[in-house]
Amino acid sequence: MQDKRSGKSGGGCVIGPSIEIRGRLSGDEDLVIEGKVSGQIALSRALTVEAAAVVEADVAADELTVAGRLKGDVVAQGAVTIFAGASVEGKVRATRISIEEGARFRGAIDMDVDLPPGIELPSGRR
Repeated sequence: MQDKRSGKSGGGCVIGPSIEIRGRLSGDEDLVIEGKVSGQIALSRALTVEAAAVVEADVAADELTVAGRLKGDVVAQGAVTIFAGASVEGKVRATRISIEEGARFRGAIDMDVDLPPGIELPSGRR
């Protein structure tokens, strides 16, 4: 399987455009959603929400790429990328977040980043 945007290839699962799933998804491989998923998603690998996909779920994944619609809270160990034309609504917590011009985002962002040695935030901030 090859991701259309990143060009990465490898094993994984595709939920096709005519598929609708409700419930809890979990796994240890990459997942590409082209259809509709609602509920909860927990992956130890990457999740890709394609342009025609609609996801209404809380998501925990290693990395997340959104080109479609996602509504729910997100926790990612790595990067979250929201492409132009995508729509994300909810709280996003990740170490790296990229939002392209033309993407819609409504919610909150929490980037838990360790500062390099010798750099301190002003008093009163964490």
